[in-house]
Formats: sequence, structure tokens, C-alpha cells
Amino acid sequence: MKKYTAPLLLQLIIAATLISVTAASAADNNNEPAAPDSGTYTRPNSNFEFGLLYGSSDAPLFGLYNGLNDQGIYGLLGVSLNKRDEDTGTWLTLSGRNIGLDSRELRFEHNRQGNWAYYLEYSRTPRVTPYTISTGLAGIGTATQTINGAPLADVELSTARDSVTLGFSKFLPAGWDIQAHFKNEKKEGARLWGQGGGGTVNFLTDPINQTTQQLDLTLGFSGEKLHISSGYYGTLFNNHSTVLNVPNSTVFTQMALPPGNHSHQLYLSGGYSFTPSTQGTFKFARTRAFQKEDFFVAPTNNTRTNLGGAVDTTLLQMGITAYPLPKLSLLANVRHEDKDDKTPLVLYTVVSNTSTLDGKNEPRSIRSLVGKMEASYALPINYRITGGVDYDEKKRNMFRVASVSQRARTDEISYRLELRRVLSETITGALAYIQSDRGGSAFMTNVLNNPVVTPGSNLIAPIHLADRKREKVRLSANWQATEQWSIQFRADQAHDHYSQREGSILGAQTGRASAYAIDTTYAFNDEWQVTAWVSRDDTRFTQLTRTTPWQANLRNVGVAYGTNVRGTLVSGTEVGADMSYSDIREENQQQALAGTAVDTIPAISTTLTNLNLFAMYALNNQTDVRINYIYDRYRTDDWTWTAWTYSDGTQVRNDPTQTVHFIGLMMRYRFQ
Repeated sequence: MKKYTAPLLLQLIIAATLISVTAASAADNNNEPAAPDSGTYTRPNSNFEFGLLYGSSDAPLFGLYNGLNDQGIYGLLGVSLNKRDEDTGTWLTLSGRNIGLDSRELRFEHNRQGNWAYYLEYSRTPRVTPYTISTGLAGIGTATQTINGAPLADVELSTARDSVTLGFSKFLPAGWDIQAHFKNEKKEGARLWGQGGGGTVNFLTDPINQTTQQLDLTLGFSGEKLHISSGYYGTLFNNHSTVLNVPNSTVFTQMALPPGNHSHQLYLSGGYSFTPSTQGTFKFARTRAFQKEDFFVAPTNNTRTNLGGAVDTTLLQMGITAYPLPKLSLLANVRHEDKDDKTPLVLYTVVSNTSTLDGKNEPRSIRSLVGKMEASYALPINYRITGGVDYDEKKRNMFRVASVSQRARTDEISYRLELRRVLSETITGALAYIQSDRGGSAFMTNVLNNPVVTPGSNLIAPIHLADRKREKVRLSANWQATEQWSIQFRADQAHDHYSQREGSILGAQTGRASAYAIDTTYAFNDEWQVTAWVSRDDTRFTQLTRTTPWQANLRNVGVAYGTNVRGTLVSGTEVGADMSYSDIREENQQQALAGTAVDTIPAISTTLTNLNLFAMYALNNQTDVRINYIYDRYRTDDWTWTAWTYSDGTQVRNDPTQTVHFIGLMMRYRFQ
């Protein structure tokens, strides 16, 4: 994060002083803003705002994506310029936010209502690694790095995405329109990486120097009954660093970085109104994706110079909604996707005949069919019943030699039933029940890499392939107690039961999830309003693994609550307060089936407290001053990084308690 130099900082301080002087002058004038002229409500407003923000300490997590991660003073700058030609209906706008920060955004737009428009947009998204890294690695962020090539020192890793987007649209006669959008994103920096082998684990950084480009061209039509949108969408990813060189490594002296790729899609989507009460939708898309960047080292077991990666995807989707009767509504849709992986199957590595791998790549092709049907009917005494059926089928290609269990087909069918009732003029309640059952074809028996059919590992059914029965219940209520007071409540309870492979008890066993939330809003009057909420979620998962066997009981419990207050103290002064608190606990209890519970992995608890106070005072009809105070506290007993040291001596630590105070002062000037 680059801080402002002294001259500009001095200018901002002078500006803040002028704000104070102006505020005092307004106080001498009885704090009564001048009456607005009639043009205030008919001409577009523009504004310019600037100020200062001071952070009391380093805040790696608070500043993860906004750039406010270092202690010090930041300049705040924002602008919104709007100009409209009344005769032609042409708008010219320029807007910017966080211009003084690393998370800045700028946008220029010129448009004529109902005719044409174009815009140019820029944004930067930073990310700072929230850990303290002490390392002797030399060449951080470059394509050549030397282990212990520099004195041991603390380093900060970060990345930044700079995006430029250009867009254009034009309305054509007879209901047609065209749109074009092009985005170029440059990502640079360094992030955590490493290498391991033979008992050695070295710290490295991933040198980020990448460009992603996206192009979207659309031709649309909007008629009385038919609406269509057709076009082309393409992407191009280019990694300017293709290999990381580590000349003094005892593990790998070269490591491949993500290769470049590109994709191209043609699509047609739209809707048609058959009658005023019956509408249909459709979408067709054909996508081709390629990854053919040359290997930095030629394979020794074949003559290929690149992967030759190619995936063709065909998507077809249709849906219909209808209201055949005043009390009855119907909905149905179906989605078919065929992902055909045409990457050549080639031998890349020679492995032993006792391995569950054969040294070849595994192109993965998947065909999926997803369907949904739903009906809703209004019953007497303010009841409405809704029922539905969902179907999800996936078909996969399989390989005789594979390291994980395979299943050619899975299918899941779900039944939904909801009963909703208006209990009174102020209370609405609903109860929903969902039951789903996933099954499929028999698991393929994996074999070892030898001519003799020797079974490999066939004990575990992967979670996404295992047979599963799921039940879920949801209760919700909305109570408008008074005109000023409303309360919303929701409770979810779900239970999963998994079946294991024949002859095995290992793998996923059960899963449970519950979530409760209540929020309320109360308006004391037109000037004061308060909102409060509280929630709790509890997710549990049990699985069995080998060696004894052992049972792992995973659990994640989260509690959160908060409140928001908005109000007006005196004429021209608005105040507000936002407070939130969350507490998340992660547990991993393990036990032997024939033994007692053993907590071999300690639980991790993390709390986050945030308070945001603000006050805004209107000096006059054009100028107001805003002051903010932010308190943010992060606390954890995460042991993950506390005792870890890489083989090269690098340490990565996480500050368990991070507390920061921010004080900001900003002035906004409005004009026409």
C-alpha cells in the first residue's frame, strides 16, 4: 500500500481544517441551511468528496481486499459528475470511489436514452496475504527463486488485479439491439506456494503475472411475444510466467505454472409468451475450450509437445410457466449439458505394476440431465400448497485403472412440499419438507496396473458419488406486529444418511445441519429506525477411515448477531451505528471404534467484532461533513501456523488477535 506523500497529505489536512472552519461558520448562522432553488429537484446532481482516514494499527484481515492493511493515514477521494442535455436526453457521467485506496474504481459513461451508450471502466482489487512470513527465500515474486538465498526477514505477499472494461450498446429499429463488452484484467504479485518430497518441504512463492481477456457480443430482439438474445462469449488466459526455476532445490529445480488457455461460446436464449398466462424460456449454447500451451519440458514417454486439451460443451435448456386457473400455477424446466473431454489419452509417466495409476492422463466427460416440475394451488381459508419434483442425473466415463472409486451414473430425485398460510392480516407462516434420494449404477472395481486382474482399493465411496438419503424441514414466519414493527423467523433442519460400498463400512456416514435466524425492524418515527438480528448454524459430518478404523466427527458451529440504528438528531444531522459479532467454532473429534474418544486435533474458535459509528452534518444545501469511527477486532486460537516451520527455516505465523481503530473525516460538495 503506497501512502500519500507529504505535500498532498498537507493539502488534505488543510482541506479538513477548512471543513471545521465552515462548520463553525454554519453554527454561527443558527445551523439553518438555505432553501433549495427549484432546479435542485429537476437537474441531475453531481458531487465531489474528499477526506482522511487514519488506521491505528496493522490489520491484515480487515484490509485483505480493500488495501487498508497498514497503520497510517489514507486519503479518501470520490466523485460523481452528471450532466444531462435536456433537448436530446443525453447523459454524460463520471464516477469514482476509493480513488485514494488500492481498491479504487472509476467509470466514464456517455449515453442517449433509448438510443446508444458506451462506457469505460477501471477497477483495482488488491489482496494481501494475512500472515507474517519470515523467510530467507530470494527472488520472491519472480520466475527464479533461491532457497535461503537472502538473510532471514519478514516479507509481505500481495496480488493486485487491474481491470479495464469497455462497453457499447445500440438500439436498432424494429426491436433489435446490439451490445459489446471487452474486459482486460492484469494480475500481478506473489502468493504462498511450496514444494515437498522425500521428507523435505520448502517454502516458495507463486509468481503471478497473468492476463485474462473476455469478449461478449450480443444481438437481441424484443417483440410483443418473442424475446431473444444471441451472441458470442470468449475468454483468453495468458500466464506470462510458465515455469518456476529453483536451482538449489533438492526436490524439484523446475515447477510448471498454470498454462494458458482459451474458450469460445456461441449461445441463443430467450422467451416466448404463448398466451398472457403461459410463457416459455429456452437456451442453447455451444462451448469449445482449449489448453495447448507447449510443455516447458518435453515428456520422455511420448512425442507430444503439449497436452492438446480440448473440451466441447453443449447446453440445452427449456422451461415453461403457466397459470391455467386463477388459483393454480405450474412450472417445469429441463436442462441437458454434455461436457465432452477430447483431450488425447497418452502415457506420461511409467509406474509400477502394483500402482492404482497407469501413468496416463484421465480426460473426464460428464453428461448431466436436470429437471424440475412444480405446482402451486390456493386452498380455502388462506392456505396455499406447493409441491415439486426435482431430478438430477450425471453420467461419467470411467477408467479401468484409477486411484479413486468410480461410478458411471448417479441419479437423485427430490420431492418438495410446502404449505403456506396467511394466519391473519399481519402473520404469514410456511412449513416445507424436502426428501431426496441419490443412487446410481454399481461402483466399478478398480484394478492395479498389471495384466493380471488384481483389485485395487475399493473401500471408499466418494462423498459426491455415495448413495445418500436426505431430509430437510423448513419453518418460516413473518409477523407485521404493528405498522412500525416487523419480525421474521426461519428455522432449517436437515439430515443426511450415506450408504457404503458393498463389503465395506468406510467412508461418509451421516451429516446433520441446522440453522435458525430471527430479525426484526422497528421504526420509532419517520426519523429513527432500528434493525436487529441473531442467527445460529450447526453443521456436523461423520466419516470412517482406515487403521483400526477411526471415526472422525466434524462439526462447525456459528453464532452471529448484530444491530443497525439510523436516525436524525437535529435538522441536518444524521447519525448511525452498525454493530456485528460472530463466533465460529470448528471441531474435529476422532475416536477408535473400539476405544474412547480422543481429541487428537484441537478445536479452533474464531470471533469477529465490528462497530461502525457515523455522523453526517449538512452545512448547507450543497455541503455536508461526515465523520466515521470503525472498530474491528479479530481473535482466533487457530494453531495451524503456530508451530509450523518449513525445512528451509521459513515460518508462517498468524497474529491471533488483531484489533484496529479507524477514524475518518470526509466532506462532500454537491452541485449541478
